[in-house]
Amino acid sequence: MTIELNAELRVDQGKGASRRLRHTDKLPAIVYGTGKDAVNLMLTQREVRAHLKNETFYSSILSLKYAGKSEQVILRDIQHHPYKLDIMHMDFQRVDANKKLHMHVPLHFTNEDKSPGVKLEGGIVSHVVIEVEIECLPKDIPE
Repeated sequence: MTIELNAELRVDQGKGASRRLRHTDKLPAIVYGTGKDAVNLMLTQREVRAHLKNETFYSSILSLKYAGKSEQVILRDIQHHPYKLDIMHMDFQRVDANKKLHMHVPLHFTNEDKSPGVKLEGGIVSHVVIEVEIECLPKDIPE
């Protein structure tokens, strides 16, 4: 499953321009990497919020569509508002199919409720590690 995001090019930069974008339910973003120039973009808050509910959004290859083309990217950084649901800024990195990526992938634990220590003894499962840093080709990123 490929997650698609629609974006528009943005020409205004700076704090004031970003604030004006956020007031119109847009958010500033940037895409960079693979030896190409960085491109400033704007996304819609509503579309991005809908994808944030899906955990695979954070650790999978996304299809970013803007200016009549589509690029394969990964989410590198996301800045949230301190107390609102708004997203302040997003960073995307272009993906080269032949170069390895460094990523953090979340771990999923199964059968915790069936563990004898939890089920019979009333224990609590505590995970020290909840994500793993990996290095792999984009096609090999685990879900």
